[in-house]
Amino acid sequence: MTPAVPDADTAARDGASPPAPGTLYLVPTPLDLGCEPQPDIRQALPAGTLAVAASLTHWITENAKSTRAFLRRVHAVQPLAAALQQHSVIELPRAWHKHGDPQQADADTQARGWLTPALQGRDIGLVSEAGMPAIADPGAAVVRAAHALGLRVVPLPGPVSLMLALAASGLDGQHFAFVGYLPQGAAERIARLRELETTAHRMGQTQLFIETPYRNAALLDAAVRALQPHTRLAVACGLGLPGQAVHSARVADWRRQPPTLPLALPAVFLLGR
Repeated sequence: MTPAVPDADTAARDGASPPAPGTLYLVPTPLDLGCEPQPDIRQALPAGTLAVAASLTHWITENAKSTRAFLRRVHAVQPLAAALQQHSVIELPRAWHKHGDPQQADADTQARGWLTPALQGRDIGLVSEAGMPAIADPGAAVVRAAHALGLRVVPLPGPVSLMLALAASGLDGQHFAFVGYLPQGAAERIARLRELETTAHRMGQTQLFIETPYRNAALLDAAVRALQPHTRLAVACGLGLPGQAVHSARVADWRRQPPTLPLALPAVFLLGR
């Protein structure tokens, strides 16, 4: 069992110096969530990231179930510091998943409370279901709170689907913007696509966006219909999975020869000039 770390008040009563604050680690996870059979985790994460993940016993997470599954995969190659039942796992509110990064004061208060173990000397891991936490995933409020509390924040190396998609797209990788989800309504979605296209052509800025997998086909259809023929459109599906596929071409080519893509998998969409 991991020994308890005294808090600052206990240390003061005992005449000892308070423990040094812990670190908030941003722990990336493989992009192969739901893939069966799951590949060896060492194919997705470097040894240093796995070693840090195995050493942690306190977690703030998008989804507790997927985090425990991730830790079982880590344990298969790097023994955990404590039995999984002894880990503290705090799940981010569902509202944070649906409405993006919360800016309200009560979110900051919550996040600071979850980081209390770090003030008592414990290292904490922030983790999302797949990829890098706080990038197209909830958790930025926790990172802000850590900075406000004076905690050390360390992002660990691992997969980030947005950057993988950008690298594979052939679009401008030095001037780009991630704009999140597009509107669900058909008319609003087309208007937003054309707005992004105008920005891309005027500024030379690659535009990245995502959608819930079951809406990927509808989004691609709208993009192919709404965008100008000379606009370049790229779609990266299932990054990190055995069946991953990336297709990048002018919209005119998408219309003339539509590719077969695994659109039921998570995808990143990109457009530019």
